[in-house]
Amino acid sequence: MINAHQLIGTHDIVLITLDTLRYDVAQEQFLRGATPFLATLLPARGWEPRHTPGSFTYAAHQAFFAGFLPTPIAPGKHSRLFAARFPGSETTDTTTFVFDAPDIVSGLAALDYHTICIGGVGFFNQQSPLGCVLPNLFAESYWRPDLGVTEPRSTEYQVELACASVQRLQRDERVFLFLNISAIHQPNYFYLSKTGPDSLESHGAALAYVDGQLPRLFAALRRRAPLLVIICADHGTAYGEDGYVGHRIAHPVVWMVPYVELVLSQQE
Repeated sequence: MINAHQLIGTHDIVLITLDTLRYDVAQEQFLRGATPFLATLLPARGWEPRHTPGSFTYAAHQAFFAGFLPTPIAPGKHSRLFAARFPGSETTDTTTFVFDAPDIVSGLAALDYHTICIGGVGFFNQQSPLGCVLPNLFAESYWRPDLGVTEPRSTEYQVELACASVQRLQRDERVFLFLNISAIHQPNYFYLSKTGPDSLESHGAALAYVDGQLPRLFAALRRRAPLLVIICADHGTAYGEDGYVGHRIAHPVVWMVPYVELVLSQQE
């Protein structure tokens, strides 16, 4: 178990949400060897299956930023990495970083972390009051159309922007970097064909594309400081199972998400 309480102040923190990624597809791609970089961050068994607190992006991220990351699927109480202080909490212990703020972004900022949001899907696009709620939590927040769901090279551009943002900081300045990866969200057919439709296969191909873009990001981050890393999906999505398509529905393929948390050493 990671002791987040001991890492705050010495480690940069990276939260990457692979928007809409299904657990079964993520695990299949891992077993096929289609995501070699992510495989270096995962245990031998692959992704951990967890239950998301929200069936669509806005709800899930509001919960994440309040400290409610996806929950282990085994019954029982599970202590959390982060938690807002409130009376009666039963999922905090001595390893939990407890913050006196309504969200982890503000809590870390109060401890001199510089906070950066690299947006992806529409809830981060800053083009409406609703699209500003989540990005406005951060000291720096970015969104452009080429970071969004309709751009086949979106992850490349997101990683480029994230690297540039952290490289502007002083080496002794701690950072909380959040990336909402948009590529896996529909439309994703263009990772397999020119005409579509979206499918489980193109969903998996999108993840393979994302995997190929992440090494540059982690190389840049590990030059700065040791890292606490959380990578997960915010929710899954249906491709016709039981007649359902999409998400914001109570279906197992939506509620089960892939998850990993780990600590990485600094590499000069």
